[in-house]
Amino acid sequence: MRWDKVDNPNVIDRRGRRGGGGGGRSIAIGGGGLGLIGLLIMLFLGGMNGNGGGAGDILNDVLGGAQAPAAPSDPVDQPPAQDDTTLFINWALADIQDTWDEIFRAAGQSYPRARLVLFEGREPSGCGGALGQYGPHYCPADQNVYIDLAFFNDPRMDIEGDFALAYVIAHEIGHHVQQVTGISDQVRRLQQQSGQAQANDLSVRLELQADCFAGVWGHATYQDNRLESGDFDEAIRAAEAVGDDTIARNAGVNRPNPETFTHGTSQQRINWFRQGFDTGDPDQCDTFNNPI
Repeated sequence: MRWDKVDNPNVIDRRGRRGGGGGGRSIAIGGGGLGLIGLLIMLFLGGMNGNGGGAGDILNDVLGGAQAPAAPSDPVDQPPAQDDTTLFINWALADIQDTWDEIFRAAGQSYPRARLVLFEGREPSGCGGALGQYGPHYCPADQNVYIDLAFFNDPRMDIEGDFALAYVIAHEIGHHVQQVTGISDQVRRLQQQSGQAQANDLSVRLELQADCFAGVWGHATYQDNRLESGDFDEAIRAAEAVGDDTIARNAGVNRPNPETFTHGTSQQRINWFRQGFDTGDPDQCDTFNNPI
């Protein structure tokens, strides 16, 4: 990707703060009005009839939304590291949120920016604590994205390259968009009224919408001529790597049960990322009232 060095106060680097090494684990890095806010409730929520339900990210599934002490206040944090990976994350988060700021502004609304916390292993959060083993995730309680870069070095994950990393960040910011527009809260209410299979189905739809929202940002980068050869394929491989069926097979499950899926199959995740990328229109990301 073509990217620039930017200062981003919304990237918080807490790596190494607890004696876990110094801040710089790296991964491979290469060189009209959409009417979103006004249509969200009608499009995405109005068509929900309670047939479904679901949790958001896997961290909430595992920790059950338990509360924990908030992370230490910003003044004790060190400035972000200056390695290429961290500098790219600074730019990617800023660019993704700039895109959503423009979309919200076109709808006459303001976009509240999320923060991204880089950590190692374990980190306090508003959702009961961030654990690196569960991968990147968004915490709605404190509106932070938590990323342990060790996730990208897992040999079971085919997530390499700058646009693949950006896709992951854009997906998590998609969850932030769902939170601030009320979609996530509606999903959680419906989950409480649903059986497990229905809850899982709605969780899948929430995740696929976040993939579509990530594609909306990808479309903007394409329009800005920031994509280079191979970038799009990096995102597609990343979407495939985090599909429930692929993860299950990599864990040795020969016949994964779709009713247990919470994030969607690899093909579903690819399809909905493409939907956002091809249209650039978040109003085309209605996973709740369309077949997935």
